Amino acid sequence: MEITTVTLMLYFAAWTIFYALLSKYIAKLSKDEWVSWAKSRESDDELIEILEGVIDEIEDRIHTKLEQFQSSFFGSIGAASKKIDDATGQTTIMGFVADMLMKRSGAEGLLNAVKGAEQGSDKPKTQQKLGLGGP
Repeated sequence: MEITTVTLMLYFAAWTIFYALLSKYIAKLSKDEWVSWAKSRESDDELIEILEGVIDEIEDRIHTKLEQFQSSFFGSIGAASKKIDDATGQTTIMGFVADMLMKRSGAEGLLNAVKGAEQGSDKPKTQQKLGLGGP
C-alpha cells in the first residue's frame, strides 16, 4: 500500500483537528474532575498521606531553625546578662530585662536616679518639712 502526499496531508489535518479538539476537551474534563476531587472532604486524608514526606521535612526544618534561634537568643541574653552581672555585682536576669525596657521606653533618667540612690544610700536622708521655712 502506497501513501500519497495528498493522503498523508489529509491524515495530518484530521489528526491535528482531532488532537486539538479532543485534547482540550479531555484536559478540561480532567482539570474539572481534579478540582472537584481536591475540594471534597474525601481527598483530605489522601492528600495528607501523599504529602506526608513534605510535611515531615517542613516540620524538621522548622524545628531546626527554632533550635538555632533559641540557642542564639538565649546565648545573647546570657552573655549580656553576664556583662551586667559583672558590672553591677548583681546576679539577676530581671535586672537586665528591666534595664533594657527602661532604656527603650526613654526612662533612662529614672534608671540613673535609681542607680544614684543606690550609690548614695550611705548618707542619712533629710526631709524638708512642708510649710516650715528651712534654715
